Amino acid sequence: MNTTTVLIAGAGPTGLTLAIELARRDIPVRLVEKADTYFAGSRGDGLQPRTLEVFEDLGVLDAVLAAGAPPFPMRVYLDGEFTTVRWMAERVEPTPAVPYPNGWFLGQSQTEGILRDRLAELGVRVELSTALTGFSQDEDGVTAELSTGETVRAAYLVGADGGKSVVRKSLGIPFEGTTDESIRMLLGDVQAEGLDRTSGYWFAAKDEPMSGVMFTPLAGTPHFQFGAPLGDGDLDTETSLAVLQAHLDRVSGGGIRLHDLVWSTVWRPNIRLAASFRRGRVFLAGDAAHAHPPTGGQGLNTGVQDAYNLGWKLADGSPELLDSYEPERRTVAARVLGISTALLDKYAEGDEEAHRRGPETQQLDISYRGGPLSPSGAGALRAGDRAPDAPLVDANGKQVRLFELFRGPHATELRFGGGPLGAEHPAHRVLPAGSTASGADLVDAGGHAFAAYQAEPGRRVVIRPDGYVWSIG
Repeated sequence: MNTTTVLIAGAGPTGLTLAIELARRDIPVRLVEKADTYFAGSRGDGLQPRTLEVFEDLGVLDAVLAAGAPPFPMRVYLDGEFTTVRWMAERVEPTPAVPYPNGWFLGQSQTEGILRDRLAELGVRVELSTALTGFSQDEDGVTAELSTGETVRAAYLVGADGGKSVVRKSLGIPFEGTTDESIRMLLGDVQAEGLDRTSGYWFAAKDEPMSGVMFTPLAGTPHFQFGAPLGDGDLDTETSLAVLQAHLDRVSGGGIRLHDLVWSTVWRPNIRLAASFRRGRVFLAGDAAHAHPPTGGQGLNTGVQDAYNLGWKLADGSPELLDSYEPERRTVAARVLGISTALLDKYAEGDEEAHRRGPETQQLDISYRGGPLSPSGAGALRAGDRAPDAPLVDANGKQVRLFELFRGPHATELRFGGGPLGAEHPAHRVLPAGSTASGADLVDAGGHAFAAYQAEPGRRVVIRPDGYVWSIG
């Protein structure tokens, strides 16, 4: 029987992020995937600002930014005539506290490829054609059976195996929610001759402007991601290029030739939340724990952050940290599902605002206030909140960011002004703007760090490994 510390079922963005989090802490981990080949479609192509911050910490942000693109303008055509240009969201300028305030677009398969490369750098590779077929657990660990005939003994098992999760079903955990059969959409990736790749497109009839066919360029590829509504007479199983071309011709007036359909699926609103995210030594994360409509671009991002929350806790292994995973992340998932559902309702009602994304979708305001690791407190910044970024200057005049201090698998202590530094975590003294740094001290450039942390001289702030405030004193 082979052994490991953590066995992860499912090698999508959630499983890959979790494996990276564990591997960079030198925790033995195996990542198994039942599919024979890697997923080749765009699917979850919107990366939210908080996810970009996570990716900076994981060491993949530069590759993600190089491969992807900012949001495209959407050119709207009604009955084949150009009408207006619409933006999904207003562009926001970066601030010292929020370095990545805007979303980024990259096909899911490309994001997964970047994460796989990072994981390989850490010495771990995805095991394709390897399904989890069964498991049992006891007080000391989990015994898992794989489709290859191998038996694996692990301290923990994580189900990141999607909406049809074998792990969740084996645990008997209800997947509470609804599937709306009244709304169906054909989604996929295709090449489109006649469309400029510097913008997205919305083709619709004037009398039904919200029932349109959408095309968005996929950065780094010759393809567009498309979405086309399916009517009552359309066959559920018909996802062919001919069907898509017919949908487009009806609302565009023709002149655009589609070809090279590389991925397609029929999507229905499936809005569900697992009744529990944990049973003993087995955890659920990502789509195995929550299913989202695509409105608001929340699904992939929420799964990545499940993994970011769980990784350091599994590495530590303390009951207090492991017990905090479900109350922290299930609360967040329920809130995010509410945001996605509200946008879906607007779409179904024909509200144009359904296509716009506001600050509530960026996931920068996610907080664990009042959770098991974040006792209640006073002030605008409290334990459980996202720790802001800010510019600093070291004794040599080199510019440093707080996010650079937080980067890595450790917690971080900040001491503002005077007072002793702790020895439990990497600790840094931040001096007020205008001070002279010496040794390892850092000067607050422009006063942004003191302002972001509402810090009086002597304040001590500890930042969790996942970038949230652990304590303020």
